Amino acid sequence: MQRIALITGAGRGIGAATALELGRRGFHVIVNYHRDVAAAASVAAEIAASGGSAQAVQADVCEPGQVADLVAACERVDALVCNANISPPFAPLTELSWPDFSGKVIGELSAVFHITRQVLDLMRKQGEGRIVYVSSLSADLVRPGAIAHATAKAALNTFAQHVAAEAGGWGIAVNTVAPAGVRTEGSAAMRTPQTEAALARRSVLGRMLDPWDVAAVIGSVIDGGFGAVVGAHIPVDAGYRVLPG
Repeated sequence: MQRIALITGAGRGIGAATALELGRRGFHVIVNYHRDVAAAASVAAEIAASGGSAQAVQADVCEPGQVADLVAACERVDALVCNANISPPFAPLTELSWPDFSGKVIGELSAVFHITRQVLDLMRKQGEGRIVYVSSLSADLVRPGAIAHATAKAALNTFAQHVAAEAGGWGIAVNTVAPAGVRTEGSAAMRTPQTEAALARRSVLGRMLDPWDVAAVIGSVIDGGFGAVVGAHIPVDAGYRVLPG
């Protein structure tokens, strides 16, 4: 039986790279997207062109009804990657409104809460599964203007720890991957030559991360010898935390 991977926010960036990585590893990939059907269809087509199988499926993962329909259409889910991005406002607290701040935090948790509950029901019946949450190194850092983003990702990390504890007895391994700055479409508005140079200085690779760096780690966590790794918070930062700024 072919394994099935469901990836939220898989039309671009880390999600798209992860979809291609898992397709290469033999999964049938459900490429979830919210608005950009062309991007998601392109990812699914690229997987198929490489000999894999995939389908693009629209759903807003912050909406429980749409999530229920998405998961109900799945025969099974062997791997869930929660990657859907809720664009954060980047501003100091004194310039943030409550709707802007709470929208990011609530949106981040909505995007994992509903789909995790639905997929856990399937995985519990299967007696196995893998879940990876895409967090951010920002949860552990203080950067100007990142209070909403960092708070949301810190909440995600705590959520993931509790899911790992609850689901481990059902044969489901839950982990979190936390990248440093990644060169994606979603981060383009926040990147400047100066910020890219600063990130490159803090990397043993001498460059910013790209989506493939993160996708390779996610693929290994799901499809490698990580069965006994549960509740781990795995930084993908190329030395950012240990090299001097």
